[in-house]
Amino acid sequence: MNKTEEIINKIAQDKLDFHLGLHILLEEDYSFKELFNTLHNYIINSIPNKTDYNSEAYQRAINSIPLKPTFTPIIILKSFSNKIAFYKLASLPENENKKVITSLLWIFKITDTERRNTECKNGCGHFWHELE
Repeated sequence: MNKTEEIINKIAQDKLDFHLGLHILLEEDYSFKELFNTLHNYIINSIPNKTDYNSEAYQRAINSIPLKPTFTPIIILKSFSNKIAFYKLASLPENENKKVITSLLWIFKITDTERRNTECKNGCGHFWHELE
């Protein structure tokens, strides 16, 4: 697990404050493409039924993103199927990048928490759920 992945998982597990962790992820010369792809993969893997983007946890995550609900990434996530939404998010102008990463990080935090509280509550083989 690289440093970025560790930070993402610490945020998801409330071992690092969301806003502080987000600031760390976005400081200096972060790669939007790499961070976007990592979060996209994490979100896909945190949803038990990989096609269930209408799950309660996923929808709750989208509806509780700590940004204005009128921001473009949130409108996209609420208006389009997952596949189309992620394609559109990746194609937004650079000035939307931080809002996109904020949205995806929040979604992962909520969906991974749901997974840890249900599917993984009696233990699992996910080494990233065993962070110090």
